[in-house]
Amino acid sequence: MLMSYELTPNDTYRRMAYIRAFEEQVLELGREGEVVGSVHLALGQEAIPVGAMAALEAQDRVLATYRGHGWALACGSDPRGLMAEIAQREAGVNGGRAGSPMLSDPDVGFLGENSIIGAHLPIGTGVALASQIAGETRVVIVSLGDGAMNQGSTTEAMIFAAAKNLPVIFLCENNGWSEMTPIGTTTRGEHLARRGQGLCIESVIVDGGDPVAVCEAVSGAAEQCRRGEGPVLLECKTVRLSGHYNKDIQHYRGQDDIDAAAEEDPLLRMREMGAISAEEAATIEAEVKAEVAHLAEEVRGLSAPSADTALSHLYGPDPAGGLAGAEGDVNVKEIPYFRAVNEALRWAMTNCPEVIVYGEDVGVAGGIFGVTRGLQKEFGSERVFDTPIAEAAILGSAVGAAMHGLRPVVEIMWADFVFVALDQIVNQAANVRYVNRSKLSAPLVVRMQQGFTPGSCAQHSQSIEAILSHIPGIKVGMPSTPQDAYAMTLAAINDPDPVVQIEHRAMYQNTGEVRLGSPSELARGARVQRDGSDVAIISWGSMVGASLEAAEILAGEGIEALVLDLRWLRPLDDEAIASAVRRAGGHVLVVHEAVLTGGFGAEIAARIAERHFETLAGPVHRLATPDVRMPSAPNLQQVLIPNASDVADLVRKLLGR
Repeated sequence: MLMSYELTPNDTYRRMAYIRAFEEQVLELGREGEVVGSVHLALGQEAIPVGAMAALEAQDRVLATYRGHGWALACGSDPRGLMAEIAQREAGVNGGRAGSPMLSDPDVGFLGENSIIGAHLPIGTGVALASQIAGETRVVIVSLGDGAMNQGSTTEAMIFAAAKNLPVIFLCENNGWSEMTPIGTTTRGEHLARRGQGLCIESVIVDGGDPVAVCEAVSGAAEQCRRGEGPVLLECKTVRLSGHYNKDIQHYRGQDDIDAAAEEDPLLRMREMGAISAEEAATIEAEVKAEVAHLAEEVRGLSAPSADTALSHLYGPDPAGGLAGAEGDVNVKEIPYFRAVNEALRWAMTNCPEVIVYGEDVGVAGGIFGVTRGLQKEFGSERVFDTPIAEAAILGSAVGAAMHGLRPVVEIMWADFVFVALDQIVNQAANVRYVNRSKLSAPLVVRMQQGFTPGSCAQHSQSIEAILSHIPGIKVGMPSTPQDAYAMTLAAINDPDPVVQIEHRAMYQNTGEVRLGSPSELARGARVQRDGSDVAIISWGSMVGASLEAAEILAGEGIEALVLDLRWLRPLDDEAIASAVRRAGGHVLVVHEAVLTGGFGAEIAARIAERHFETLAGPVHRLATPDVRMPSAPNLQQVLIPNASDVADLVRKLLGR
C-alpha cells in the first residue's frame, strides 16, 4: 500500500533532502566497494516523486525507470531494505536479486524499476487494464526518462492506453540528457509532451523542480484517470546534478550546463523562495544525513545472500486443482486442432473469470485462423478484444495484467512477429517471480503459430522454439495433436508462471479425438506416441506426425521405432528421454522442423551424450531443415523440410540397414 502524505514546506523539504542524502550515501558506498555495479542517481529530480506521491492514493501503483530510488522511498519503502538491496545484501527488498536498477517493493505499491528503457510502460498499461476490468479506481503512474520517449515500446504503450482509455499517467522526467547525449540532438522540438498530443492524449508540461506544481499536475491527471478519461502524459522539466551513472565523469558535458543545472536544484529553489528558512533547512539536512549514515553503517555489516538461494523462486509450485473437469465430465469429440484450442479457451473463460483473451484481430474476427472465433460474442468485448498492431504493448500489458491478478491469454499472430517485442518475454515476464522472490508472479499465456505452409515467405515460416526454450523463467509447450492442443492450453492457463504455447498452423485442420472436460494436466511431461525397441525417434510439434509415419514404414521392414513426443521443451522431461534411450538400446534420432544449427535438437543430443553415454550405441543423429531461409515456392519448401521418407532413410543408416 502506497504511503500518502500532505505537502507542508518542512515535510516536503525533509523528504527531498532525505532522497538526496540517501543517494549521496549510496554513491559513497559504491566508492568503498560496498555496492557492486552501476548505480543511476536522480540527484536534482527529487521534487518529482515527492510531489507526485502526495497526490496519489493508497491503492495506486508506481513503476519507475532504473533511476528510481527516490520513487521507492516516496512510496514508503523501508530505507534500510532499499539500501541493502542496492548493496546486494540478503536483507534487501529483493534479497540482492535486483540490485540498484531493478529493485521493487510490491508491498508498498512500488512495482519496480526497469533497466530496459521504455519497457515498463506497456507493463504499466497492463496493471491499469486489470484495474479497469476490476472496476477499481486505481491509477498507475509510470515514470520515464526523456530518452525513453524515442522507444517504440513507449509509443506502443501510449497507443494501447489511449485505445482502452486506461487510468495510467505517463510521467516523463525530462532532465535534458538521454544517458550521455543531449535530448536536443536526437529529438526535434522543444517539448516532448507534443508526442502525446499527436496520439490524442491529454499532455501537460510541468515544472519538475517545484514539488507543489508536480503535485497539482499529478492530482489533476489522477482525477481525469479515475473518471475513465485516461491516459495522461506529464512532461516534468527537471535537471540532472550528477552523471548518468555512479562512475560517470561527465567528460561530454560542459561546465556551463553543469552550473545551470545546479542553479535549478529543487532544494536550493525552496530555500531561495523562502518556503523554508536557511536554519530549518540546515537542521533538516544534518538530521537526514545522520540518519542515512547510520543506515549505511548497518548495511556495511549485513551479509550477502546465501548461495543456497540462487536457484529458488524461478518457478512457482504446481497448481492445486485446475480449470478442467472431473473424469465423469468428459465428453469425447472428433474436432480439429484449432477448435480444440478454442474449446480450451472457452472452458477456461467459463470457469475462471480472471482469464481474458486479446491480440490482433482475435475479437470480432476470431483470429486469422479462427482459433478465437465466437469467444467475444459469448464473453463480451471486455474479456475478448482486439488490440492495436503493437506487439510490445500486447505482451507487456499481459505481464502487467498478470502481475495484478488476471490470467491473460494473448496472441502473437505469427511467431516471426514476436521478435519486435521479445524483450517483454525475455527481460520482463521471465524475471517477475525470480526478482520478487515470488511476491509477484506473471501467470500469462502467449499463443503463437509457426512453421512453414505452402506459399509462406521467410518472415512467416520460421520455427523459433529453441530461442524461447533458452530462457529460464518461462515454460514452452508445442502441442502436436488436437487432444494436446486442448489439454496443454488449459495446463498453460492454469500454470502460475509465464507460458509460451507454440502451435503449428499446418496442423490447425488436423482432426482427432479430444476429451473435453478431462482432468487437468500440469505444464510438463513428454509422451510416448509409439513404442519400439530398435530406435528412439525424439520429436515435437509438426515432426511428430512425420516420425509416426516413418515408424509405420519401418515397421514393415521389421524395425520397431519408439516415437517420443516431447510436448514441453521447458521444462524438459529428462526421465522420459532417458527411458526412451534405454528402451531403444541407445539408438537415437532427433527430428525437428527448425533449422539444424542451434536448433533444440542440439540440446537434446548434448544431454543424451552427457548423461547416457554408457547406454548409447553410437552418436545421436539429428534431422532438421538445412540452414537456409524459407522460400515461398512450395516445390522449394518440399526440398528443405524433413518428411517421413527422410526420417526412415536416416534410421536405416543409423542402424546400418
